[in-house]
Amino acid sequence: MSKDNIRVLALGGAGSIGRNMWVLEYGNEIIIFDCGIMFPEADMFGVDLVLPDINYLRDKTDRIKAILLTHGHEDHIGAVPHLISDLGFPPLYGTGLTLGIVKGKLKEHHLLDKASLVTISDHETFQVGSSTVEAFPIAHSIPDAVGFGVTTPVGLVIYLTDWKFDHTPVDGVPTDIAKLAEFGERKPLLLITDCVRVETPGHTPSETTVGEAFDSIFAVAPGRIIMATFASNVGRVQQAIESAEAYDRKVVLVGRSMENISRIALDLGWLRAQERTLIRVHEMGQYPDDQIAIVCTGSQGEPMAVLSRLANRDHTHIKIKSGDTVVVSATPIPGNEISVSRVINNLFRLGADVIYGGRAGVHVSGHAAQEELKMLLALLRPQFVVPFHGEYRHQILYRKLALGVGGFFTPEQILLPEDGSVMEFRPGYGRIVDKTPVGYIYVDGTSVGDVNKVVVRDRQMLSKDGILMVVASIERATGQLVAGPDVVSRGFAYMRQNSDLLEATREVIRDSLTQRNGSQTQTDSAFVNRKIKEVVSDFLYQKTRRRPMVLPLVMEV
Repeated sequence: MSKDNIRVLALGGAGSIGRNMWVLEYGNEIIIFDCGIMFPEADMFGVDLVLPDINYLRDKTDRIKAILLTHGHEDHIGAVPHLISDLGFPPLYGTGLTLGIVKGKLKEHHLLDKASLVTISDHETFQVGSSTVEAFPIAHSIPDAVGFGVTTPVGLVIYLTDWKFDHTPVDGVPTDIAKLAEFGERKPLLLITDCVRVETPGHTPSETTVGEAFDSIFAVAPGRIIMATFASNVGRVQQAIESAEAYDRKVVLVGRSMENISRIALDLGWLRAQERTLIRVHEMGQYPDDQIAIVCTGSQGEPMAVLSRLANRDHTHIKIKSGDTVVVSATPIPGNEISVSRVINNLFRLGADVIYGGRAGVHVSGHAAQEELKMLLALLRPQFVVPFHGEYRHQILYRKLALGVGGFFTPEQILLPEDGSVMEFRPGYGRIVDKTPVGYIYVDGTSVGDVNKVVVRDRQMLSKDGILMVVASIERATGQLVAGPDVVSRGFAYMRQNSDLLEATREVIRDSLTQRNGSQTQTDSAFVNRKIKEVVSDFLYQKTRRRPMVLPLVMEV
């Protein structure tokens, strides 16, 4: 690669939400920004997590100088324990809270002793290869978040994701506007920034407005308060604790990730509580309901998270009852709307008062709206901009927004990559020059990569039209059908009510295995398998206009 250019590659997060991972190359040096997961889409049946595809990097691990982590949300750090070994264990740079959460993940995967973690401050400048990296604080929905300015020999690259201009953040650390203005004076070559809220006019409200909403709820709730939020939203948990203390309530943290992250945040000073505010779940019975606040996971309707288990009366220690107030302090991630609605409906059925969504202001976004995005562009005036961490429509709308900012930009300066897009930049030049194949790496249970797109496609087919199993025995010497065929249906037709259809299917199979002149078919069981699958699929589509998965099981005797 020419030392006159830098190369930027999107391995995740371009034109999508989640799986954030970006590659910056200069010469023989590689810097990676973030290493996150994507939560599975509705048609990814059985998949737990989706990782970035790192095939591009597998033969370049000796060139990777660092992974720079911006903050502790799963879509930015969740893939670290799954991919760090395949990347050759490069140093991980991040702030105290971010690396504290990463340490817990690495420890679970028995990788902590192999990883190299470098803790930085939110104003630290350090060297990575031939590039100078400057961290700067940003306001988001988790404390200790940073952006990075990377001065390469070719020019200044600014990586700024998941941010907003919040002048009164819960942690007291706003986005460093002065630093952004300084970057702007240095004429940055490239800005890589998120665009997920480009459809929203105005400014994103401050996190402090959520604290005010919590106070109004805590002041009047007659019984227990149960608040569900992301475990990593430490600022939101802090606001719940402060409101509970103001109204003499004890706080119970429930959920594995909630307990783990809160413990890390307490140890590092990002979460604060008065003595005896935090109690264990088994201690709740010692206090009346109007002195209890429960902070739990499950705001996205995850089946095994605490809120879903409460809604299904499946939690061991806590049961929803009349008088409870449930606060869902989050908005559904695209694809989770149905599961979240189902949980809310069930909570209402159990007698709880549920406060959710925009009602009573119990949630605000951690991302910048239109006026903040414009202000950033006016401050930086980069030569080129790459919007990401939004769907394709967000990228298009971002380009339109950028073209209206003071006449600073032309369409050619706003590049819209997809995952796998390879971009090259130098002063006065920025282009998408290539595309490397990238796909999804699926995590199903404890296996990584064992489930591929073919398996997911099979699961989609099973969910759509079901499965039909055909069991038959043939004589090895002659190929004559000696037993069966037996037909078993799952998810296609209820056998007791469709006996005529299934019997007709058996007859079609018998006919296909016996030639009209009475001679027998080949004895090759592989041929018989293919023949059964072919004739059954055609017959069932003709009769039902459905295509179940046909699985023949042919035994030679």
